[in-house]
Amino acid sequence: MRGVVLAGAAVTLGLAACGGVGRPATVVDKIKDTGTVVVGTKWDQPGLALRTGSGDPQGFDVDVARYLVRHLSGGAEVAITWRESPSSTRESLLQNGTVDLIVASYSITESRKPKVTFGGPYVIVSQDTMVRAGDTRIRHVSDLRGKRICLAEGSNSYRRIVDPPPDGKLDLPAQLVPAVNYSACVRKLAANLLDAVSTENLALAGYVEREPGRFRLLNEPISDEQWGVGLKQGDVETCAAVNRAITAMWRDGTADRLLRKWFGRSHLTLPQGPPRSAGCP
Repeated sequence: MRGVVLAGAAVTLGLAACGGVGRPATVVDKIKDTGTVVVGTKWDQPGLALRTGSGDPQGFDVDVARYLVRHLSGGAEVAITWRESPSSTRESLLQNGTVDLIVASYSITESRKPKVTFGGPYVIVSQDTMVRAGDTRIRHVSDLRGKRICLAEGSNSYRRIVDPPPDGKLDLPAQLVPAVNYSACVRKLAANLLDAVSTENLALAGYVEREPGRFRLLNEPISDEQWGVGLKQGDVETCAAVNRAITAMWRDGTADRLLRKWFGRSHLTLPQGPPRSAGCP
């Protein structure tokens, strides 16, 4: 009898080590065991991830996520549930298990690494600045001194302008205008409630294309940002699998095709070649 109890305890410990009864230990396990996954994206960024009506979001990040999930499953069909993941809630959504992975213009930064395990980067994107098309006061990033700049909740992009190195780049004094997300930033820019919105150029290009003639980019890069795939802290197995999938996405031409599909008309210099992996902790 004692041996049976010990055996049962061993089984229980074994199940706990694998993530618990009915609970896969990693996102890769979940995808392969259940054929389901919950993916977080933005829902308000044209060209990257925009949801209109009741359908799935559409954009570059969404297509990248679909490719990665298909690779993680070994080509098997996977039912994807899409969850809106604003910049301000990405870490908490991963930590509490609401989403399994996030593909949402999620820059890999030192301050986020203690909270998130990042796969990738899947692309490296330059930070640029968008202003109203008719605002002749701002031609260069140096002209942002003293101007009203959007601070999107949960985003670090504004720091590149107002903070000194190493976290910032320009160390310019500016008035920060808060907004819940970048769509709200763009609405405030259009209403002359602020002067500039600065974040990655692929994100800004979608807004420029959606309302031709209303906004323009300075085309003066401030920094290069690495967009990574956010995973729950410690999921190293899925991180490594994501990195293999990203390598395959660039090798088979999918990454180039998706960049041209969503941003080929933007006149931006699109990322060329696979970014160097940041590795898995």
